[in-house]
Amino acid sequence: MTQSPHDPAAQPGPAGGGQPGAFDQQGQAPSGAQQGLDLSAVRSRSAPAAAQSDGRGGTGAPAGGTLPPDAIGVPGLVFDIGEAQFEDLVALSNEVPVVIDLWAEWCGPCKQLSPVLERVVESYGGKLVLAKIDVDANPRIQEAFGVQSIPTIVALLKGQPAPLFQGAQPEQQIRQVLDQVVQVAAQQGMTKTAVPAGGAEAPEPAPAHPEALAALEAGDLDGAAALYRAALAEAPADADAKLGLVRVDMLKRTADLDPEAVLAAAVDDPKDIDTALQAADVELSKGEADAAFSRLLGLLPGAAPDDKERLRLRLLDLFEVVGGEDPRVVKARGRLMRALF
Repeated sequence: MTQSPHDPAAQPGPAGGGQPGAFDQQGQAPSGAQQGLDLSAVRSRSAPAAAQSDGRGGTGAPAGGTLPPDAIGVPGLVFDIGEAQFEDLVALSNEVPVVIDLWAEWCGPCKQLSPVLERVVESYGGKLVLAKIDVDANPRIQEAFGVQSIPTIVALLKGQPAPLFQGAQPEQQIRQVLDQVVQVAAQQGMTKTAVPAGGAEAPEPAPAHPEALAALEAGDLDGAAALYRAALAEAPADADAKLGLVRVDMLKRTADLDPEAVLAAAVDDPKDIDTALQAADVELSKGEADAAFSRLLGLLPGAAPDDKERLRLRLLDLFEVVGGEDPRVVKARGRLMRALF
């Protein structure tokens, strides 16, 4: 973290202490989040909205195609911006979360952070954008944000700023902070996807947890499970890691099973809980979700309390694999609720 030469004696700015983390557990900005961030000062001194799609400045709809209603056109997922376009940036933050990187050319930590931050933002596939502001070229924006040390990273959601962190940070910590930004934006109804100029379709997000996926492709189920568990230890709300771990566990359970023998055993003894659990895994792996759900749901009424809990947990895992919005899952979940209550 480097202090701005505009105030050599300044203390750390609004992000405080250089540690990432802008939101509390309820997804709200901390009470001091807007101290020193009088954006009206910048807005009042900005030129009228007149953004230019020059590839790395301003905002605008992409050319060459019609955007779907859940998309918003931007010059790029990462772009430079100045005082003249700041009103447009505030307007953009009503549609998609904006991450602002306040930096300077002379700043060593800025150059260390910049490529990492840009790569992470682009990996979200348009769920947020990165606006880069040179504080030397835009001192009034620096003053409005109360920036005294750079790099300073701030989120802008519906025109409201929230400090994220200062100084260079590891990629994993940056991703955790931006995960929070995306989650808070979704809670506020900001679900549009940013589409760079020249593209008519929203970019596909990069696959989550590529190391775990690579382990799966190599047949290393234990390695994939360990990677997903490590991700969940870092970010317990990581939905992709949760789903990945559920799928890996299912693959491990079925890896050594003879599908036909399991299904035959379930026919011979349809009330055996262990066999039914194996048969449901086999059926789901064959794409027969309804059969898997019905098999386990049918055992719930007469099951002992411990067995009922095992059936419930396995059904929840299978629901996760298929997808919570799948009509088969919606129907089966209703049956599960009625069976339990």
